[in-house]
Amino acid sequence: MNPVRNSISGNRITHPRIKHGLKEKTTANILSNGVKIVACIPARFSSTRFPGKVLAKDTGKFLIQHVYEQACQAKLIDRVIIAADDRRVVEAAKSFGAECVLTSVKHQSGTDRIAEAVKNVDADIVVNLQADEPEIDPDNIDYVARLLADNPDYPMATLAAPFDNAKQIADPNIVKVVVSSCVPSTALGTGVRDASCEKKEMDSRFRGNDSTQYARRNTQDDIGRAIYFSRSPIPYDREKAGIGKLEQYLRHIGIYAYRKEFLLKITALPQTPLEKIEKLEQLRALENGFSILVGRVKHTCDGIDTPEQYAEFVKRYKKSHRRHRGET
Repeated sequence: MNPVRNSISGNRITHPRIKHGLKEKTTANILSNGVKIVACIPARFSSTRFPGKVLAKDTGKFLIQHVYEQACQAKLIDRVIIAADDRRVVEAAKSFGAECVLTSVKHQSGTDRIAEAVKNVDADIVVNLQADEPEIDPDNIDYVARLLADNPDYPMATLAAPFDNAKQIADPNIVKVVVSSCVPSTALGTGVRDASCEKKEMDSRFRGNDSTQYARRNTQDDIGRAIYFSRSPIPYDREKAGIGKLEQYLRHIGIYAYRKEFLLKITALPQTPLEKIEKLEQLRALENGFSILVGRVKHTCDGIDTPEQYAEFVKRYKKSHRRHRGET
């Protein structure tokens, strides 16, 4: 088998054998303490602003292939599955050796699509990855999976990162999230550990085992519970007439980890009022009274929504490959 290359650097990656998206259990299962974790990438062929973008191939690889290869680098993931809505995506996935499931074209969201794809898959946790984020950090995939595995009272987890500038906060295409402060589990009543306790426990567990530091390498130590997600700037700073200090805001990253049974349950529920208004499917969980664990990370990446954004990614990819080969 040819080793996977990092989507940006082009470096050869040494990882467990991957055959049809399935890793050798001797690595992933050990690191996740026996919890079976599957990553699923919903790949919709049609796109209003960039039709067929998942099969764009100006780098020499399909866009969906970049995402798949990044997911394969995550150390906690046992299996990677692409959930497609078009046979052209299935054929493309087959060409680079990925496991791909053809799902209904009637699904309203990527979450609905992965629920169909994993319905009969043996898994405890399902990580939902965006098909248009070829630069996703494998450490973030591991971190969101670890959050859910380590906090059994939560049905769902996601990530957030700091903003770079106020312009991003004002952009309705970039989702904002507000979270509760980290408090002891006795106050939450949910069994969530205090962040300082979480850090001490993880430090103790990982001490002397460098191979498991991936789950915290690019992460901050604090975690919280989601209060609300919005396309509007939240919180609203009254004294600043809107947007306040940059550090008051968190940018939501569109990666989710679900317990499989919860994923099947939440996708069976009807859309909720706020979900319809904001066009944010994670609000369905909050409106139905379910908690979402939010981990903070330092690194994020932008999804590709337009041909122009894809062209910029191609430039970055080719530049990194020239640098790797020692070219200028």
